[in-house]
Amino acid sequence: MFVDERIVTLFKRNFHHTLTYWSVFFSFGLCIAFLGPTICDLQSQTHSTIDQITWVFFSQQFCLLIGSSLGGIFKRTLFSSLSALFVSALVISVIFAIIPLCNNVLLLAVAMAVSGFAMGIIDTIANIQLVTIYQKDSAVFLQALHFFIGFGALVSPLIADPFLSEGGCGNSTGNGTGEIMHHVRLMLRHTPILEHNITQSHLTHAGEAEESSVHYAFWIMALINLPVPIAVLFLMYREQLIPCCPSSTPALLDKDELAMEHQQGAEGVDEEQREHEAGGHGDIFSCCQNDNLRGLPVSFFMIHILGGLVLFMTDGIVGAYAGFVYYYGVAPPMSLPPKTAGYLASIFWAAITAGRLLSIPLSYRFQPVRLLMFNLAGAIVTVLMLLIFYTSSVFLFVGTCLCGLFLSSIFPCMLSYTEDILDYQGCATSVLVTSAGMGEMVMQVLVGSIIHTEGSYSFLLCGMIIACIGFIVFIGLLLFHRMHRNYLTGTTKKSAMVEEPATEQAGSAKTEQKESS
Repeated sequence: MFVDERIVTLFKRNFHHTLTYWSVFFSFGLCIAFLGPTICDLQSQTHSTIDQITWVFFSQQFCLLIGSSLGGIFKRTLFSSLSALFVSALVISVIFAIIPLCNNVLLLAVAMAVSGFAMGIIDTIANIQLVTIYQKDSAVFLQALHFFIGFGALVSPLIADPFLSEGGCGNSTGNGTGEIMHHVRLMLRHTPILEHNITQSHLTHAGEAEESSVHYAFWIMALINLPVPIAVLFLMYREQLIPCCPSSTPALLDKDELAMEHQQGAEGVDEEQREHEAGGHGDIFSCCQNDNLRGLPVSFFMIHILGGLVLFMTDGIVGAYAGFVYYYGVAPPMSLPPKTAGYLASIFWAAITAGRLLSIPLSYRFQPVRLLMFNLAGAIVTVLMLLIFYTSSVFLFVGTCLCGLFLSSIFPCMLSYTEDILDYQGCATSVLVTSAGMGEMVMQVLVGSIIHTEGSYSFLLCGMIIACIGFIVFIGLLLFHRMHRNYLTGTTKKSAMVEEPATEQAGSAKTEQKESS
């Protein structure tokens, strides 16, 4: 069989939990990509400038980062984890329902910030729970988890399409930053999924107001997201974690299922003991305050730091590329027509989605470290080729597709790799999720400012520099992995040497007792 029977058995034992976490991440992908195409309608709704509405979305990303950092707090018990998922998913539906009522940019910023915080909690908890359930077999399921993000991000513009106005943004800034954001707006609206035939004359006459019906799109989004908290609540009911509901009598199990349940319970006890010893997958702040971390080697902490830095760079590339590839396409020397350049962002997200789907069987066949090496090297080569053929519009589309494929599975592979190195102790999941979110937020601002100052060609140059830095940091991670492995080997030998004299002493004592008797 292509998939090991043991993997199938694990999935069958935990299919309800797994499907629930996958559905949460599909909703997460919808929420992340849904807001982009509606930026101009929200600007008209709040009577704000493009710069002001941009900082509204920044507030969402910033609070998503905070939520990712604090999400590990709720990992202590299954009840707290599922409760946090339920509340966060429900809050997202409520926020999307009230966004059309926010006629002030400050109210909209608060609403986006709350939804971002809820998304951050979902991001951390779903990753942690899958790693806790499958442990050394989690690579396949993490790949599938992050496939659903890309799938949701690819589908979400279909929901917004019928309700977007075609009149452009009402208020635009006259400086260079406003010009960049104007191109970003074009990128978000000129996608093949949206299929809006907005001509340049429409864009120049942005002052012509048009009746917007985008509020229907947000209400539909709230309804689409509503089954997610219901699914989490149903999982809590099945696990008998709802206090107000009487616990039902579980069905009888056959011998094999009963043995599996006992084995799963024993694994759960072992996991709780490991969490108690080394902090588990808690939030970053509680991990830093854990007294048991003092005796651990430097390699233990460096694996956390370097793994987070790799994702800081690679997820930063994803955010910057998705945000500014349209601007690069329409600017000289490429100078593509706006409608043609609009395909770039959709191709990039489609490649990420396909790459994550392709990585599911690959993660079963190959070790995460090999996939990471291949993907990082492939991303560097692709950006280098884009720099060499910077005037070729054909290779821009090919390179965009390849770049999305190579970057798609780096996060789940890194998560599986670092957790495997650390034997599922420490705070790798929380650190990696937080670092990835921070990189995506920071690199968008940094690359955008450099493009504004140095021109469109600096877009690919920034990507090349960031990718090379990420690869160098990954080499350092491999070195510290070897150091940590040597440390664990030495600790095991010392333990064995201590146990041998104790065993010999106990054996000699028994011999003396027999001789005396």
